Amino acid sequence: MSEMPPPPVARREPKSSTLHGQTLHDDYAWLRNKDAEEVTAYLQAENAYAEAWMAPTKPLQETLYREMLSHIKETDESYPWHYAGYYYYSRTVEGSQYAIYCRRKGSMEAPEEITLDGNELAKGHPFMALGAFAISEDQNLLAYSVDHTGFRQYTLHIRDLRNQDLRTGETLPDTAERVGSIVWANDNTTLFYSVEDEETKRQHQLYRHTLGQPQSSDILVFEEPDERFNLGAGKTRDKNFILLEIGSHTTSEAHFLPASDPAAPWTLIEPRRDTIEYYPDHRDGLFYIRANDTGRNFRLVTAPVDQPSSQNWRELIPHRDDVMLEDVDLFADFAAIGTRSNGLPHIEIAPFQEGPKLGPAREIALPEPVYSVHGGTNPDFAATSYRYGYQSLVTPASVYDLDLATHESILRKQQEVPGGFDRSLYASDRVFATADDGTRVPVSIVYRRDKKTTANPLHVYAYGSYGYSLPVGFNGNRLSLLDRGVVMAFAHIRGGGDMGKPWHDAGRLMQKRNTFTDFIAAVEHLTANGYGDPARVSIEGGSAGGLLMGAVTNLRPDLFRAVISHVPFVDVMNTMLDATLPLTVPEYEEWGNPNKPEAFAYMLSYSPYDNLKPGKYPAILVKTSLNDSQVMYWEPAKYVAKLRTLKQDQNPLLLYTNMAAGHGGASGRYDYLREIAFDYAFILRTLGVE
Repeated sequence: MSEMPPPPVARREPKSSTLHGQTLHDDYAWLRNKDAEEVTAYLQAENAYAEAWMAPTKPLQETLYREMLSHIKETDESYPWHYAGYYYYSRTVEGSQYAIYCRRKGSMEAPEEITLDGNELAKGHPFMALGAFAISEDQNLLAYSVDHTGFRQYTLHIRDLRNQDLRTGETLPDTAERVGSIVWANDNTTLFYSVEDEETKRQHQLYRHTLGQPQSSDILVFEEPDERFNLGAGKTRDKNFILLEIGSHTTSEAHFLPASDPAAPWTLIEPRRDTIEYYPDHRDGLFYIRANDTGRNFRLVTAPVDQPSSQNWRELIPHRDDVMLEDVDLFADFAAIGTRSNGLPHIEIAPFQEGPKLGPAREIALPEPVYSVHGGTNPDFAATSYRYGYQSLVTPASVYDLDLATHESILRKQQEVPGGFDRSLYASDRVFATADDGTRVPVSIVYRRDKKTTANPLHVYAYGSYGYSLPVGFNGNRLSLLDRGVVMAFAHIRGGGDMGKPWHDAGRLMQKRNTFTDFIAAVEHLTANGYGDPARVSIEGGSAGGLLMGAVTNLRPDLFRAVISHVPFVDVMNTMLDATLPLTVPEYEEWGNPNKPEAFAYMLSYSPYDNLKPGKYPAILVKTSLNDSQVMYWEPAKYVAKLRTLKQDQNPLLLYTNMAAGHGGASGRYDYLREIAFDYAFILRTLGVE
């Protein structure tokens, strides 16, 4: 460490603003100038410093990378799904960064047709992300979108799948920019696509395009003026209707038109009402609508297509205080009902009897106490089986088909984990930590059985925002930590959706601090109950989970030895006071509107950037991406620059910026593994794990 260069020092340029009688000071606002050479130089200097501090871990990083790679079947193929005479699947090839999307006609023994090759799309670009992927009803045309910067700005392309000479990426002339959702009408020549506002990155317009016509002739069929709302289009599983869904974080409405008549006028199902969400699908002349109009956890109602408004809603599944109705998949003869209770997801299968009447539901039996389950790819409305995905912290991702006649689950494919993985060596637990107000907070834990003692290093991950339920799935990369004795835990804190919609409500707006105190309670519970050494705790979160990292580090810096914060939302006040930034106005429903005095004061009380103060801090690794469209790179850059002037310890503070990626980091699977190896080496070094 004696040869370490001094950390970069960002110059200070005082700037202040006053609102509600409170003055905010910001010495590093100049870092927002992305095009300035000085900004680029500072970010590169921080990268060089981070690499210098991590240099002694280079051999470890390489070891970790090789270990993680050894647990991946590099040449692999997904289990196919069948629709309209074709078997669709994707595959990967050893040495290639991206998936190849394929199909075979009639049977899996037929010649392979490549619909799209991600590696071809990525040629000449440091980043590639596939957005929408929509095949026309006659299976002849593929509409897809791709982003080459990481800024989540997607360009629409269309390919004629009958011409296999187009395998290398040539497309039809039809195109559009800043595209979100894509849906084909049943005539196979009309395409609806949504477009984002260039400044706010809000999907606000829906266009109708006719194949072969110039984009200039595309018809704007809907525009949403309210900045809180995004829109997107889709199709009912029975292919009868195209749906236009418009939603904010807390409110939604839907319009529809016949998929066979794309020029028809749109019909509104029910006008939006603040804090009410509803989501329709269609079967046999009725809309089946999941709505939270009578309770936060949703109920299921039906309404006739010609009279869909709420006065004609008829209840099919009532609201339940302790069960979240998360999803309802409709088929000709049955419904797959996704629920969540006690922090865990469930799927029930209910047959249709007469009309909309549902018969007794049978829950899919699942073998473990902590798991993740979700509906799979089920495009066929007339299906006689139901595909679902299952995994846990110790069971690799598995694809099952449920036989509806016998209710037997048939395993079709389980992710192969080479490199000597032995499932019996690992165990997972579910415990409940008690928050300050007595609330029981679920925590999922995974560890290696033969290395478990009270002295284990402990790594805790959480998110806790937007009602997002933290999944507890399998990840072969984690074996590199588990095999070194690290216990890994996932805290299902308030602000997420793990215990239903009220769980989200209890951790947003004027109750956001519950998210942070829940996390602290979870860590204290784990160390008090033998899951880890209190002196060797590392924590991790990203985006809104990065806000969590910043807030809990300010509240309890003594509780953690190391912190990893990915693309963190840490400059809450400056971002939420700037309505010109992407996503700010829609975020008022999650964090509050700081133009209101009470919300301003509450948000200021936890904003990580504004609550930094002199003192000792844990080892901190902050990672961001220059082209992030969700949390701008300058938030973590400003946070690190300010903290450098305040921390009174010798613990490392590192900032690493991916100069060619967006919110999710590297896009290629091998590049991504390198990033994980970097993170894991930081954890192991700072926790003192040999």
